[in-house]
Amino acid sequence: MTFGFASSAATSTSASSVSGDSDNRLARILEPAEWASAGIPLLRSPREVVSGLHARHGPTPTTAVVAVLDHEERLTASASFVRRTAAAPDGWDFRNALLAHLRRVIPHDLRRRTPVRTAVLLYCREGDERWTEEDGAWMWGLRDACTLHGLRCGAYITLTSGGWQVLGEGRGGRRPNSLSRPTALADAAVDHHPAPLRTGGGAAEAQRRTAAR
Repeated sequence: MTFGFASSAATSTSASSVSGDSDNRLARILEPAEWASAGIPLLRSPREVVSGLHARHGPTPTTAVVAVLDHEERLTASASFVRRTAAAPDGWDFRNALLAHLRRVIPHDLRRRTPVRTAVLLYCREGDERWTEEDGAWMWGLRDACTLHGLRCGAYITLTSGGWQVLGEGRGGRRPNSLSRPTALADAAVDHHPAPLRTGGGAAEAQRRTAAR
């Protein structure tokens, strides 16, 4: 009798723990309406930003590219990495990954009263342009990572086989897409800036490059 009761209690505790973890994870996901009402600054030239990041990092599905833009929307630094876990998407994990890569390519701006640089995130994934829980977790992670690094939270962009989409804005295009071959950097308008660019690679193409400083 005692063994049966203990087993039942353990099962109940385990189920409660799983439920709690799930609730916490869902709390770290932003819905499209929340994102749209968060005052995310609009990109003046989203196609140029997307084309430049695609040319530089050549993302394939499950690759995230985080980039920092200056006040004139010029690319200051960027890094790419692959999401390798098959676990349920959690904004906490995504925040930590984004923050780690931001710290590797650019100093924080926490001493400034207001952010002067903006971080944007391009995520290459399977599926179509419709919002998913994974997108919501990346949105939460980007917003939190920006706060902790002293940056303004910028656009979240998905790249799929159908093209690119700036979520929450309704702007997008067919090319580049997740099947496109990266163009030469000289052809990407976003890369005409004169300032030195810092990059960190993580995607299959980017891993073969050394960080440019």
